[in-house]
Parts: sequence; structure tokens; C-alpha cells
Amino acid sequence: MTQFDSHLLIVDDDERIRGLLKKFLMRAGFLVTAARDAAHARRVLSGLDFDLIVLDVMMPGEDGISLTRSLRETIATPILLLTAKGETEDRIEGLEAGADDYLAKPFEPKELLLRINAILRRMPEPAASEAAPKVLHLGPIRYDIERGEMWQGEELIRLTGTENQLMKIFSACPGEPVSRTKLVEDLGRDRGQAQERAVDVQITRLRRKIEPNPKQPQYLQTVRGAGYMLAPD
Repeated sequence: MTQFDSHLLIVDDDERIRGLLKKFLMRAGFLVTAARDAAHARRVLSGLDFDLIVLDVMMPGEDGISLTRSLRETIATPILLLTAKGETEDRIEGLEAGADDYLAKPFEPKELLLRINAILRRMPEPAASEAAPKVLHLGPIRYDIERGEMWQGEELIRLTGTENQLMKIFSACPGEPVSRTKLVEDLGRDRGQAQERAVDVQITRLRRKIEPNPKQPQYLQTVRGAGYMLAPD
């Protein structure tokens, strides 16, 4: 397994670090999803399978070691812990909780990349029948993130290029609101209110394809003051 077919989950409460790690690892060839805390990570993990989790230890609320210990009760996904604590006792505590590796802050991004690839090389290749598809479920509809295809049963739902771009943007951060401004930027459009209104139109069209009742959206929700959020099953 290499970075070119691996999906990572980054969990860090520091928005700046989270963003920098996501950009760096995406440039290295990974598919990356980010979560801002343990609760957000749990919601993301309930709908997606990952090849590796990069998890900050020092977070408000449930910390990374507690989350690691809890996740180990249900999943075997490799976990790499990041922490400002470098003492032996803390490293041992993380490993005893079930982490696969431990990297103390501050660290060089290249070292993080080397650690991630070393862990992935140790993982056995899943048999074809056991490989978990990277699919989001929206009621009877499923969206294949890697293929960029949406299906309802055996019927392919035709998406426009913009609709598919929107699904990829939302699929990278399920359960997390995305502002209209960011959607405009990620779609490669010029900024401005006109473009934000154009995004609203595209959202309306996309809802017609994925919602049982587009006027009362269940899966592509409006978050007041924050933007839009994809809420898969």
C-alpha cells in the first residue's frame, strides 16, 4: 500500500496545523479528511473507512489517547499519535492504548511522511473481496469517492462536473460545514456575491438528485451562518 491509494484522517483541534497537514499530505498524494476533535472524528469514522489516522493527543474534551483506546475496541486502523509531550512515559501510554507510532511536536513534515509510509508498508494488502470501498451512503444513494460516481441501486445518477466537484469537496469533510466562500474558492471561481449565489443554485440542483425531499434536506444540510454540510448515514 502506498500514499497514492491511501485515505488518511487527520484529527487536530488546531485549525492552522490541521490545514497545513492536510495540504502537505494531499500534495504527497494522499486522500485526506480532517476532523477538529474526537467527537467530529467519531462522526467521520461512522461513515468512512480510512487506511491510517493521524491523531493529536492534546485536545480539549476527549484526548487522543482516550480516543485511541476507545477506537481499538472496534477498529484496527493504524494510528499515529502527535503530541507536544515527548517523555518516555507519555510515549508508552500512547502505545499501550493501541497506537502504532508516536511523533513528538515539533516535527519535520518529511519525518511525518516517512513514519506514515513506514506504517502503511507494514499493513497487509487486503484481499479484493475484503477491501473496503470508499463510499458514502445517503439513504438509498451511494457515492463512490474515488470513482466520482453516484448510484441508486443499479442506476447511475448523472452528475455535472460542478456537482461532482461539490460532492468531492463535501466528501472530504463529512459532518463539517463548508462556507459558501470556500466552495467558491475550491470550485476555482472568482470571489463575489454573484458566485456565492451561483453555488446556491448548484446546491439546489444537487439536492434534487440526492434528497427524498429537496425542500427539507436531510443529507446536504444548510448550517445557519456557516454554509453547507454533508451528513451521510
